[in-house]
Amino acid sequence: MVKLVIIVLMILLTVSGVSPACGRAEYLIGQECCPMCGPGYYVREHCTKFTSTTCVPCPSSTYTDAPNGLVSCRSCTVCHSIYPNIGAGLRVKRACSSTSDTVCEPLEGHYCTDPIKDGCRGAVEYTKCSPGQYINQTGTASTDTVCGDCVGDTYSNGSFTSCRPHTRCELIGLVVLREGSSSYDTDCGQRQNTVAIVAGIIAGVAVLAATCGAVAFICNRRKRTRKAQPGKNVHVSYHLIIVIIKAYCYHD
Repeated sequence: MVKLVIIVLMILLTVSGVSPACGRAEYLIGQECCPMCGPGYYVREHCTKFTSTTCVPCPSSTYTDAPNGLVSCRSCTVCHSIYPNIGAGLRVKRACSSTSDTVCEPLEGHYCTDPIKDGCRGAVEYTKCSPGQYINQTGTASTDTVCGDCVGDTYSNGSFTSCRPHTRCELIGLVVLREGSSSYDTDCGQRQNTVAIVAGIIAGVAVLAATCGAVAFICNRRKRTRKAQPGKNVHVSYHLIIVIIKAYCYHD
């Protein structure tokens, strides 16, 4: 009974002009089931009752990845690296060929937000941790960076993978110049000895005063000597001292 129904249906389809379903490697065009073109090819001319399908290779930057009845090949995907292009933040993972499309992957420092089989259609840059935060989880090709907050006596400038303890100035013989925060370390410096500084200033002033007094004394002594004994030679050592300071205090 079932066979009889099938035979009747086939007769009716033939009489009405409707073709039966085409095979897996065929495509329907009009009333004809034409052989498909293979991957990397497209249809130049459809088959007829007397001729088979005419197939030609895909041009450059196009492809077909399965048997088909297409009259043109598909355009290869472009991996955009520059914003604001749609699907930016990408680079080529596998180049396009006549039998397969381009496969894209995220750029370095980016993660995929629109994944597809074996590739990606869009990516964005990793989140940058702020000062006071550390990188808790490093970003991957499919996940964003996860940041954590520094607490207590620790800090991070945003690029550390863990918070670092503040420097303890007293342990290295220094004093605190600026207290640390969650985003920067403590600044340390040398301890300033005020007493030593004051003593140094006083000593310097005293030496300067003594030097000036000595110069003045010698100058006056020289003047008196010249008035009391005109034309007489002075002792050699005294004369050498006068020569040394002559440029500063000698005058008539």
